[in-house]
Amino acid sequence: MQIPKRLGILTSGGDCPGLNAAIRAVVSHATLSYGWEVLGIPYATEGLLERKAVALNVHGLDMRGIDPMLSTGGTILGSINRGPTEAHAADIIAGYHALELDALISIGGDGSLAILSQLARQGNWNLVGIPKTIDNDVALTESSIGFDTAVNTLVDALHKLSYTAASHDRVMVLETMGRTAGHLALQGGIAGGADVILMPEIPYSIEGVCRQISELRDRWGHKFAIVLVAEGAKTLSGESREYRDAQGEVRLRGIGEYVTDEICRQTNNGIEARVSVLGHVQRGGIPSAFDRVLASVLGKGAVDLVAQEQFGRMVVWQNGSVRSVSLDEVCARSPRLVSPEGDLVQTAQALGIYVGELDVPAQVSTQDLLAH
Repeated sequence: MQIPKRLGILTSGGDCPGLNAAIRAVVSHATLSYGWEVLGIPYATEGLLERKAVALNVHGLDMRGIDPMLSTGGTILGSINRGPTEAHAADIIAGYHALELDALISIGGDGSLAILSQLARQGNWNLVGIPKTIDNDVALTESSIGFDTAVNTLVDALHKLSYTAASHDRVMVLETMGRTAGHLALQGGIAGGADVILMPEIPYSIEGVCRQISELRDRWGHKFAIVLVAEGAKTLSGESREYRDAQGEVRLRGIGEYVTDEICRQTNNGIEARVSVLGHVQRGGIPSAFDRVLASVLGKGAVDLVAQEQFGRMVVWQNGSVRSVSLDEVCARSPRLVSPEGDLVQTAQALGIYVGELDVPAQVSTQDLLAH
């Protein structure tokens, strides 16, 4: 097979800090080290569908007047987080060939990478993936682009909430993103000094939450507390809190309000609680130093995979090194979740943080915890 000469790159799924640093690394390495032409595909599959592309080079990465690439959040290529319809799939596949691409690098989360991997199999594309998500739930990689910055944003929010909580002697409940994984809540909560961290992977009880709040007051004299809740955490009856938006999409939101109400219902000592939802603020901002480095090494690694003609693979971060794994294996696996037996959970416990009822099996409804 001829070594690829025209390389496409796109960003798909939700945006996050560090995407532009990854684009920068791909373009720099591909053009300076290999002399390839690099085409940016705007808005992922929409760009392929419409046969749109823009030439990228190390001197022309500021397509929207955005520079420098390392310190800019979001993505200069734009992104979409909805999958193509079956009717459009053939046209999207044809778009890859119409643009005369020899290979395509996709920067995406598990959902968008699964869609593009399927299109690649159907259309005989040469595809390499780079993982990104603030949820950090892509299988087989220890860290994804955007996660570290989102943790830092969460920590900043927790610090700010702590001051107002202390001023009013309140319990402040903060709902964070993360989908069905608790990585963002767990790491952000440890770093930000949360008193309670509730995650989808570990059952909890409101009695346990209120006991933690009471102990903070009785033992340490703290008249306020910070409760961090991952958006995918369940209610006491084991249900997710969701809403349907104007386009008919189901979104996770509302578990923070639920926990806040339950705290107020089950306490009789005048505890006042308020809830905040951090939301998409976590997707924005200047990428952290680690996200810039991670994006750079993964971008470089993706280009090397193309040069080695190792397609159908994703670059990953494992044990402090860049490696590659099969995209099919990534797509076949469940999202990477927090391990209740892991070091981070044990550390949180050792620091006196309530993280749930670890002695209760995860499949047991949290409603049953009241009798536990």
